Amino acid sequence: MEKQEIRTFGRRHGKKLSARKQWLMNNLLPALAPSATDTNTAILEIGFGAGEHLRELALANPTKTVIGAEPFANGVAALLGAITDADNRLLPEYENIRIWPDDVRIILRENKTKFDQIWVLHPDPWPKARHEKRRLLQKEFLELLAGRLAPNGEIIIGTDHWGYFDWITQRAAEASLVFETPDLDIIRTRYQAKNMAETTAPKYIVIKNS
Repeated sequence: MEKQEIRTFGRRHGKKLSARKQWLMNNLLPALAPSATDTNTAILEIGFGAGEHLRELALANPTKTVIGAEPFANGVAALLGAITDADNRLLPEYENIRIWPDDVRIILRENKTKFDQIWVLHPDPWPKARHEKRRLLQKEFLELLAGRLAPNGEIIIGTDHWGYFDWITQRAAEASLVFETPDLDIIRTRYQAKNMAETTAPKYIVIKNS
């Protein structure tokens, strides 16, 4: 029997959006969809939250397409609000941003883009043992991401849940992926600020395209 693909867990919607953000979701978001036929290299962030780090990636890589995948509608709306002006026009410094408001595996099946970097910052650790199957960074998913890296590309994973950190490194080792665990200085997001695990700092795993 074919193994069932892991579902996307967690909320898809939060509190009601403001009129402006709802307008942006209806009118601007479709224009920012990634191109299914784009074969150029790009940067991908999976689960960008409210988009603080994604915006930094766009500013730091103006010649690269920066794709953000986030199924939580309020996070997508927050990003749209931050990259537009008072007239709801896209700010020129963010014209390289593309947004996928759904499960990232869908676009990975439809889009053959290779990625110089794939970022996964503060994924839900699902800390209870019975919920480990809900964790995003399973062995098979890490293998899928590694297969989409460009030459010399890398996957950068950050978590403040140290038990999840150890679990991810085990999955990467099981997949025979080449990785290191460096100290990185990365923009502080609201999800890092929450630090539900109450650890001193995030830990990072960088998987290299071997």
